[in-house]
Amino acid sequence: MDKLISFLANCQTQFINLTRVSILIVMVWIGGLKAFQYEADGIVPFVANSPLMSFFYTKDAPEYKEYKNPEGKTVQKNKDWHVENGTYTFAYGLGIVIILIGILTFIGIWNAKIGLYGGLLTFGMSLVTLTFLITTPEVYVPNLGGDFPTPQYGFPYLSGAGRLVLKDVIMMGAGLICASDCAKRILKSKS
Repeated sequence: MDKLISFLANCQTQFINLTRVSILIVMVWIGGLKAFQYEADGIVPFVANSPLMSFFYTKDAPEYKEYKNPEGKTVQKNKDWHVENGTYTFAYGLGIVIILIGILTFIGIWNAKIGLYGGLLTFGMSLVTLTFLITTPEVYVPNLGGDFPTPQYGFPYLSGAGRLVLKDVIMMGAGLICASDCAKRILKSKS
């Protein structure tokens, strides 16, 4: 057990770098998916209901509910609505920003100043994402009329979308760990 404890204690820097790699993988993958219609359609409830982001769309919530495309299927009238709404343009821009944040965080392995910005942006992006737990009705299980033995809908019953959003608590902490490591390295280089 002592060897394991010693190993873990001596590998903190490598584990922080692994965290940076993990952030890069998640950000490039999620950001890259924003270029695809199903992913752009999927973020509409989050963006449309967010006081911080809804201005990016031309249509108000909850009109989007009438124009949902099932994953893997395109209904032309729904796609036309999303084009008019700015869904795809916003998703492309958001995807680029997410990828850039991942890259900045990853570069922190070699450049502490750039990595500091990446870590702080990762934290900030995650904080904004977590606000969806307050603003987006779709993050909680809807009332479908069940009453086993008590109703199991609304808060705290997270839907698939809600469980996805809640995971950003981890990303928020990881961003701060990376930013903190970079800040420590910046201070060390000044002394």
